[in-house]
Amino acid sequence: MERLWGLLQRAQQLSPRSSQTVYQRVEGPRKRHLEEEEEDGEEGAETLAHFCPMELRGPEPLGSRPRQPNLIPWAAAGRRAAPYLVLTALLIFTGAFLLGYVAFRGSCQACGDSVLVVSEDVNYEPDLDFHRGTLYWSDLQAMFLQFLGEGRLEDTIRQTSLRERVAGSAGMAALTQDIRAALSRQKLDHVWTDTHYVGLQFPDPAHPNTLHWVDEAGKVGEQLPLEDPDVYCPYSAIGNVTGELVYAHYGRPEDLQDLRAGGVDPAGRLLLVRVGMISFAQKVTTAQDFGAQGVLIYPEPVDFSQDPPKPSLSSQQAVYGHVHLGTGDPYTPGFPSFNQTQFPPVASSGLPSIPAQPISADIASRLLRKLKGPVAPQEWQGSLLGSPYHLGPGPGLQLVVNNHRTSTPINNIFGCIEGHSEPDHYVVIGAQRDAWGPGAAKSAVGTAILLELVRTFSSMVSNGFRPRRSLLFISWDGGDFGSVGSTEWLEGYLSVLHLKAVVYVSLDNAVLGDDKFHAKTSPLLTSLIESVLKQVDSPNHSGQTLYEQVVFTNPSWDAEVIRPLPMDSSAYSFTAFVGVPAVEFSFMEDDQAYPFLHTKEDTYENLHKVLQGRLPAVAQAVAQLAGQLLIRLSHDRLLPLDFGRYGDVVLRHIGNLNEFSGDLKARGLTLQWVYSARGDYIRAAEKLRQEIYSSEERDERLTRMYNVRIMRVEFYFLSQYVSPADSPFRHIFMGRGDHTLGALLDHLRLLRSNSSGTPGATSSTGFQESRFRRQLALLTWTLQGAANALSGDVWNIDNNF
Repeated sequence: MERLWGLLQRAQQLSPRSSQTVYQRVEGPRKRHLEEEEEDGEEGAETLAHFCPMELRGPEPLGSRPRQPNLIPWAAAGRRAAPYLVLTALLIFTGAFLLGYVAFRGSCQACGDSVLVVSEDVNYEPDLDFHRGTLYWSDLQAMFLQFLGEGRLEDTIRQTSLRERVAGSAGMAALTQDIRAALSRQKLDHVWTDTHYVGLQFPDPAHPNTLHWVDEAGKVGEQLPLEDPDVYCPYSAIGNVTGELVYAHYGRPEDLQDLRAGGVDPAGRLLLVRVGMISFAQKVTTAQDFGAQGVLIYPEPVDFSQDPPKPSLSSQQAVYGHVHLGTGDPYTPGFPSFNQTQFPPVASSGLPSIPAQPISADIASRLLRKLKGPVAPQEWQGSLLGSPYHLGPGPGLQLVVNNHRTSTPINNIFGCIEGHSEPDHYVVIGAQRDAWGPGAAKSAVGTAILLELVRTFSSMVSNGFRPRRSLLFISWDGGDFGSVGSTEWLEGYLSVLHLKAVVYVSLDNAVLGDDKFHAKTSPLLTSLIESVLKQVDSPNHSGQTLYEQVVFTNPSWDAEVIRPLPMDSSAYSFTAFVGVPAVEFSFMEDDQAYPFLHTKEDTYENLHKVLQGRLPAVAQAVAQLAGQLLIRLSHDRLLPLDFGRYGDVVLRHIGNLNEFSGDLKARGLTLQWVYSARGDYIRAAEKLRQEIYSSEERDERLTRMYNVRIMRVEFYFLSQYVSPADSPFRHIFMGRGDHTLGALLDHLRLLRSNSSGTPGATSSTGFQESRFRRQLALLTWTLQGAANALSGDVWNIDNNF
């Protein structure tokens, strides 16, 4: 204050005549202009109490007005000090504003961009007024729920399930046109289709598949009727095989190992296996690996719900399923089928070399009655016989498969809402459109939810919602043949999509019950799913959210909900092939499979009965879950992907590797490289988290840079040391091949089963040190590469490798 008073006195001495600018109210037509007057300091000058329109006027010439005597020197000095006081007040205000900004930023990370609503939809209800200001997460959530309609879902499911939509059929062509027209009527920026010419396998009506008894002399005898000649296994090997029958439970590797341990060798025989646990393709591949001649697959009634109020699968029904251990067109592996004549004739390594055929429970019961040999374990028993199941062998059978391959055009349908800040980053949501039978649960539910989400987001766009990133809605064709449509699209745009696709959300198999909820997903999405589950009401537990329903059963919610992505999901190729995090939601029956999936009894009526009238509510819960996930992924400034989660995944897998550290040490080998790479990844993830936390949130350049690093984390786990054409599923945790962590663990287990038990001993079927070193290098350097990439620029990489 003393310094300020000294400055004021000096200013008074240097300025014998005070001159000061004041602002006066201006009325009439000169409003909004400011008037400047020069006047001498005088006592009693009026101070403005509020802001009003002003006009600025230049100073008058010196001497134009009579000088007023300076009656009170301290008043004039006070007026001269006013600018300093204003400056001090501004500094205090700025400091308070910055403190408030920091506090607000820490408490509202999820709010993201604000959205100004500029128009009103005809269906908009006035009780939620979005025109009063900016929209944050709660506003967008309310807008989304306002437009989401429950009634449309049920009607679309019913209508879609009544339409023929086998891939390549005339009915599918008509449905394709209808869905494209429906998308074109919405407020989308782009609508288009792409066509692929793929090799699909169908039964031959002139030469149906057959099953006959064969006597001990090898003579073909009575034919066992296959009730529905339309039921078959696409991509089965063609031809006829003969062999004794053996019962092999679910046909898993452990089942065949137990069978062999029980004295029944599956080699050279036909295997009878149950539907479930693993895919048809995995069952046939496993049987082939154990030397079996062929596979018969039947639905065991005990595996499905026995609840009398709920419908059950007819004993005359067989279950459809493809047997290609892979995805996409198996006759152009690794390449898109836009024009297959461009590529040399080649077949996927996932095509089986043995035939497979589905049969009904009635036919299976006839076969089981003929089996002799050891009694099957208790957990292998079923309900088809009044007596225990036996393992076999039984009498001989001849299986004849005459399926034929046809070049078939399939069409994927696309609709896009362009983002305003990152339009080149896509949040993708898709659903299978085709179905072998009615496909109510298989694809009608997903198609209905997809169309409803398109309509809902279109209404939001009409009301001013502008997503930061682009939303891409896709209806897939060829899904029943192994996600053919989605995989061919990924193969066609492989060099683009790993740079631009942020997340894929699958709506396939979304409603198979209503008791349990599962999310088959990448670890990157786990935290976001947890957050959204807390926002969605349970469809069958009133007053509870889905999250509360889950933790009521199991406090460890992720152990209850999270599952790995299966190969038969369209989401699998996005993650394991392209490196895009993906999720597929499913409501399931409690500990029982939905009995009608992939059968001609998968009708709207049966699905409605299984859910006891709750189908609309469950379908809407999936729509709410998927929709709110899309809002967060497309709207948040910073992508809500938990890149630190993979550190926990690696740690969990390393726990499995530790079991073999002693065996490896005895051979002079070590896993230290993997441990170091894992540590580098965790440090890189933590460093990125700290960078983001301390950065300026509104810096668009930084935000985009961080988002690019985050969205590519999944891609970093694709091994860059193997060819996509030879090993398409390059993901080291979810893929298939020698480069994966699973293959390394399987190889290490051979250390315990090595017959010689001596260091350095190898065989074609035992542990091989050279192969182990290569596997370890592939795993380690992929993990190390992920850590380096997450660190950002090369000068920021700091590791102890």
